[in-house]
Amino acid sequence: MRIIIINGSPRLNGFTAAILHGMEEALRGKNADVEYYDLSGLSISQCQGCCGCYTTGHCHINDDAEMLSERIAKADGVILGSPTYASNVSGYMKTFIDRGHFVIEQLLKDKYCVSVATGENYGNKDAAKVLNKLIQYSGGRLVKSLAVKATFNGFDKNDAAFLGKKTADHLYSVISGAKKYPGQAIYHAIIFSLGIKPFVLKKGNQYKGVTDKWKEVGIL
Repeated sequence: MRIIIINGSPRLNGFTAAILHGMEEALRGKNADVEYYDLSGLSISQCQGCCGCYTTGHCHINDDAEMLSERIAKADGVILGSPTYASNVSGYMKTFIDRGHFVIEQLLKDKYCVSVATGENYGNKDAAKVLNKLIQYSGGRLVKSLAVKATFNGFDKNDAAFLGKKTADHLYSVISGAKKYPGQAIYHAIIFSLGIKPFVLKKGNQYKGVTDKWKEVGIL
């Protein structure tokens, strides 16, 4: 079982990281193959909006965004965590979302996913919605969504780690049992069949990189 954990917070020892590290520890304790990434420590340039990746299947900027997308493609589960900035995900997470091969290429197809959004005010629910839509539109199975409030620098690390462990235990159980999510599958099928697929096919060879990836994951 391979799990990718992505921390979108610039604070390596903050609340988001405490929850994610709790999940990491619990999953490693079950002998899962876990890869943990702090986006703030990676080299990821901003998307230039050229759409070249849709033709070639990869971005012309060969940096850690491509590496991370390749790691995600090989994973069974993906955990995305971000603090809340202005009722949205962090800049680090947004930059990776823009550069990652998510919605159009269906990077999360059939992968079990967890979203974690932390914040001090009500905007964390909005940040969670951003991550949840990304997961569901990209073909992922949303196992759990955490929108957690805590006073800035006032969180209890043990409580955060326990919440992470509890969530990780659930994720491990779901993946081990190959749980199906029929409601989510129907929701995704509607979005993909009525919106994404006809749009891409209408583009023809301009989106050859996308259709090639769909063939790899069994969509076409």
